[in-house]
Amino acid sequence: MIFSSLLFLSIFLVAVLALYYIIPNRTYRNIVLCISSLFFYAWGEPICFVLMIFSILMNYAAGLLMGSLKRRGRQGGAKAVLIVSIVLNLLMLGVFKYTPLVFNTLKSLIPSMANTSTPIAKEILYRSLGKLFPNIKALSRMTITAENMLPIGISFYTFQAMSYVIDVYRGDTGVQKNPMLFGTYVALFPQLIAGPIVRYKDIEDQLQGRRESISQMASGIKLFTIGLAKKILIANQMAVLWESLRGGAETNGILGSWIGLIAYTLQIYFDFSGYSDMAIGLGRMFGFEFLKNFDHPYISENISEFWRRWHISLSTWFREYVYIPLGGNRRGMPRQILNLMIVWALTGLWHGASWNFVLWGALHGFMIIMEKLFLGKWLKKIPKVFRHIYTMLFVVLGWGLFDFTDMSKLIPYFGSMFTFSRGLISHDALVQVLSYLPLIIVAMIGSTSLLADLRHKADGKPWAEWVDIALVMIALFMCIASLVASGYNPFIYFRF
Repeated sequence: MIFSSLLFLSIFLVAVLALYYIIPNRTYRNIVLCISSLFFYAWGEPICFVLMIFSILMNYAAGLLMGSLKRRGRQGGAKAVLIVSIVLNLLMLGVFKYTPLVFNTLKSLIPSMANTSTPIAKEILYRSLGKLFPNIKALSRMTITAENMLPIGISFYTFQAMSYVIDVYRGDTGVQKNPMLFGTYVALFPQLIAGPIVRYKDIEDQLQGRRESISQMASGIKLFTIGLAKKILIANQMAVLWESLRGGAETNGILGSWIGLIAYTLQIYFDFSGYSDMAIGLGRMFGFEFLKNFDHPYISENISEFWRRWHISLSTWFREYVYIPLGGNRRGMPRQILNLMIVWALTGLWHGASWNFVLWGALHGFMIIMEKLFLGKWLKKIPKVFRHIYTMLFVVLGWGLFDFTDMSKLIPYFGSMFTFSRGLISHDALVQVLSYLPLIIVAMIGSTSLLADLRHKADGKPWAEWVDIALVMIALFMCIASLVASGYNPFIYFRF
């Protein structure tokens, strides 16, 4: 299990920051970051740490070899190294994340496989690693639960490593010859677990040339606290409301079911944007500037705009490394539609090893294609409020498809959202909704750009900084109090 929030805040982060700033030398500071990041990840199961080390060494070696081959004019050899490295990255991701999907699908198609429990490919890998590391008993134990084992953050750091080798091949970035610096890039703990996906070329210069400052540290603390408050004070509470209504399709009533899914819509936004804020804030504490990952996506007026604002680092990654290499929009509309279908199927699959994620990605891809073909022109002719309603309708329903991996539970829940046969709202659902109503209103306002706009207008005012400090201290106190009173509550995107 990853560090608990209290352990991370009170011991790990304090110790790493203290050690980092005590050491004046840039090289040694990077060593501190690299070792602490690897230790942070190794705190979980040893098998995850082994995979992380393999990813670092394999992609580091691929970059060195490609650089050497390109200097000697052996472009074909460099391309071969690129292909091998991509295959190995995808193989690692596929085996440890997607074998359950493949295996369960085969079991449903081939009756003779119904009694087989563990994916063979993953079982072989676990046993092989157990032999390679005989002193780590946990590796042997992991073979028992291989089917359910998913290394935390594997989708994020695998995509980061792949962006590096692709950019080296393209010549968009230089070869990193220092294995410690490359390891720091892949394993950097502020954004390791759930993003944002940081491309190497975006922080190449920062790895050695960043300059920390007091203002940057203060900004980092503020943004980290905002992210923590999003997660602890809003997302966790919306999760409680969603769980209480999620299983009540038969009794919620139409309004109760809609509010339940709206609660999940707010939960996933504040959960994931909260983690991204925390990651960017932590990065600033160590002198890094990561790119923004969320830009108030729930104020969007179409699905295309939504994806320019939601999980920006992922959509950028797929655009740069899948959509454009496939031809983008340069080969006519039929080819563009095919490229979009491929990208959105992969986007859905990236989020999880279940067919509901593929369907979720397909829904968004289909709506984006429709907007490009004709819907976008029609939307421009209607009032802004209706464009927003259209967008959020598909986003909210999409989150239902995202959350329910079991279609036998999704269909009844969706049915309860579109029929009055169970009434408007049940007594139990009404009690739940009323108890959370103030927080729902706060969350809805917080998901817009209103608060950011008001804060922007206060820039330069002498009292604004003191108000920020007071609010940060209050939010931090409330978060710590909530953490003390509650148990471990991981971020949604940990599983991706």
